[in-house]
Amino acid sequence: MTFINSLKEDDGKIILKKNKPPSAELIISYEKSILVCFLDTETTGVNKLNDQIIELAFKVVEFEESSGKIISIKCQYESFNQPSKSIDNKITTLTGINNEMVKNKEIDWSKVDSLLKDVDFIVAHNARFDRAFVDRHSSISPKKIWACSIKDIDWFSKGFSNQKQELLCYWHGFYCEAHRAMNDVDALIQLMIHPYYDKNRPILELIKNAKKIICKILVTNFPYDEQKKDMIKSQGYKWNTKEKIWYKEIFQKELEFEKNYLSETVYDGQFRGSYEEINPNEKYKS
Repeated sequence: MTFINSLKEDDGKIILKKNKPPSAELIISYEKSILVCFLDTETTGVNKLNDQIIELAFKVVEFEESSGKIISIKCQYESFNQPSKSIDNKITTLTGINNEMVKNKEIDWSKVDSLLKDVDFIVAHNARFDRAFVDRHSSISPKKIWACSIKDIDWFSKGFSNQKQELLCYWHGFYCEAHRAMNDVDALIQLMIHPYYDKNRPILELIKNAKKIICKILVTNFPYDEQKKDMIKSQGYKWNTKEKIWYKEIFQKELEFEKNYLSETVYDGQFRGSYEEINPNEKYKS
């Protein structure tokens, strides 16, 4: 599947609708609720140490935990932020944000922290990227559980071959002005509650997986071989340039499968790698 089956075709064409901001779906609920912050940043680049935030936006949404339906939009925040250096033209082309728009603008991190302090977890599409920037400035963010709408949702099993947010939106029948923080936040929420999923909303899978311990499996004692390197790379292992090691983050239940895979693929029958458990509030930290 590429486009969801419920989209109607008109002479072979798919009609996309412009996304609207989310709103409450329940008038009242007596079930347990959960507070989820959906967050997005626009930055001067992808270097997590040297680049800076130029726009931050988030919405805190109260969900009925059993159904994943929205009870209320509790609060929201958005702000431009003037970086210490000029915004590159490539970033302006990508985001639409220029130097004049951010001039003399600054994120109020004390307000951000006051709004984040009661949330159960923070969600971003590619949480490892956004968390690195937010953790640098917020005193609350480093203590929170972060969830990733790429890693914590199995989009492939739902029929989607690519996890890019813009493509997922198209395939679900809507579009927004991408690469502006609040637009991306609203689009992400729409993906989480899309009516196509009825009772199996992605937000429910996200909530469940956000609470799980994950394991970081390390391919130590790797008898380097170009073919073996290509094999583990195709299996989703990534190269840590600083530590000079291949690694992969998986859910705890997948550990034995990965150990067996490495035993057969890399270690000639006996697992000689290592692994470490990562608690939920440590996930997606750089």
